[in-house]
Amino acid sequence: MNTGYFKSFDGSDIFYREWNFQPNQKTLIIIHRGHEHSERLHEIATDAQFEGYNIFAYDLRGHGYTKEPVSPIFMDNVRDLDMFSKYLHHQYQIDEQDIFVIANSIAGVIVTSWVHDFAPAIAGMALLAPAFEIKLYVPFANEFIGFTTKLKKDLVIQSYVKSKVLTHDKAQQEAYDQDPLISKSINGRLLVDLQSAGKRLVEDAAAINIPTLILSAEKDYVVKNSVQKKFYVNLESQVKEFRTLTNFFHGILFESGRHEVYQYIKTFVVKSFELEPNELSLAPDLFSVKEYENLYYKVMPTMEKLNFAFQKWSLGKIGTLSEGMALGLKYGFDSGISLDYVYHNQANGKFGIGKVIDKGYLEAIGWRGIRIRKQHLLTLLEKNIQDIQSSGRKVKILDIAGGTGNYLFDIKERYPDVEIVINEFVESNISLGEKIIDQKGYSHIRFTNFDCFDPKTYQLINFEPNITIISGIFELFGDNQLTNKAVQGIVSISEENSHIVYTGQPWHPQLKMIAFVLNSHQKKDWVMRRRSQKELDRIMAFNHIKKEDMLIDDYGIFTVSSGKVKG
Repeated sequence: MNTGYFKSFDGSDIFYREWNFQPNQKTLIIIHRGHEHSERLHEIATDAQFEGYNIFAYDLRGHGYTKEPVSPIFMDNVRDLDMFSKYLHHQYQIDEQDIFVIANSIAGVIVTSWVHDFAPAIAGMALLAPAFEIKLYVPFANEFIGFTTKLKKDLVIQSYVKSKVLTHDKAQQEAYDQDPLISKSINGRLLVDLQSAGKRLVEDAAAINIPTLILSAEKDYVVKNSVQKKFYVNLESQVKEFRTLTNFFHGILFESGRHEVYQYIKTFVVKSFELEPNELSLAPDLFSVKEYENLYYKVMPTMEKLNFAFQKWSLGKIGTLSEGMALGLKYGFDSGISLDYVYHNQANGKFGIGKVIDKGYLEAIGWRGIRIRKQHLLTLLEKNIQDIQSSGRKVKILDIAGGTGNYLFDIKERYPDVEIVINEFVESNISLGEKIIDQKGYSHIRFTNFDCFDPKTYQLINFEPNITIISGIFELFGDNQLTNKAVQGIVSISEENSHIVYTGQPWHPQLKMIAFVLNSHQKKDWVMRRRSQKELDRIMAFNHIKKEDMLIDDYGIFTVSSGKVKG
């Protein structure tokens, strides 16, 4: 066994262990449950059944030998796992498709979120008593904890879980109780965030189609088995298996009879690695298409329909008091002008009450996510700009549907010599953008007015970009053949080794409200077909674009990815 540290997304040092590494072997990543640490996985890592695999494990933040404190943000744990996968690729030359992940309890939710949100091309996952919903025996405990964390952000809760409800094995109970590295506390904000993530992932499990094994403990006093079953039923995976482990407690990897569990895992791991990779296609996710059709045709209970109709009527009557809502009603809530206002994030309105309404409007979770998306977009753009400049090339950026050019003006301020072309199909956005160009005196930046889904457009633009941006446009059009035409057009004019930066919306908590209450720039209901990250990445891969980086907000709503056109 060897040990070391890897750098995570924020520069944190995360401690990890490696057993039995041999080049060209398949790889297992095993992630410990909350309160524990990777050293306690030594038994499974050294079991004879897994001797033909590279095995890696790491200590979660605030656990074991990782000194970085626990983050209250659940998504930080997911980002750590993504960075560990990248580290294994660069340090050990291990590709994603040669990885299978095993995770217990909270770690099962971390892995599921990674698969759902980042869409890694791993071989499969085994979720052992995944903590999609924790049993809180005190009524309204989750609500109370959530309220308390607003008063005390660093709230720490002592775990009620004793070793005797984790395993029947007396020796394992004693080892747990005497281990000085076992942490008996949990961050309150993280617990609330975990519960929200679990709910989201169970409801949207249809976005997951990799091989999945779920091992559920029959006598689990920590998490709810019924929610694990709901997740399993919702899974889109063609290869999936659910096993209830008779008389098992929550700590499955430390239970009496755990060697039988090892056999279940080994059998499923072998099956998963034997599967042929899916052929690349432009086929959409059917669950997403059905969701879009339900929204488009307003298939919903009558009372729900009346509720949204009332919200839409109210918006028309009082929405003009809020400056942001007034702009949305006039130009469309998805318009460049409306988004510019959201980016600016300064509440304004009429008669005092309008400013209050506007503040609530700007604080909607979707708009908060949009502002984070802009920052993530700028982060990846700057990274790509520096990559191109380091190779001695002139930076040339194309945005295929750039609105008013908002974030591109930020880039122009920081990198005056960058050449930029902003294609946009709405004249009002172009007019506003061109006024800013004139006011600022920018050079080497221009607008074009073409249809980004017409392949001929990319020849008419008369530009050879090495960075192309696709932001906030694909979710407005559900047809993958249409989006593919845009990507093909981009690839046809791009320089060799060009970057493609593309945004996604794999999940949104307000999708129904947006569809039934807000209007788009097309003067109709703002109905979107969200794409899972795997579907979006599949469209890119179909056109020989390999994703290299991805950023996501803490809510799991908006992604920004960067890929490179493969020669």
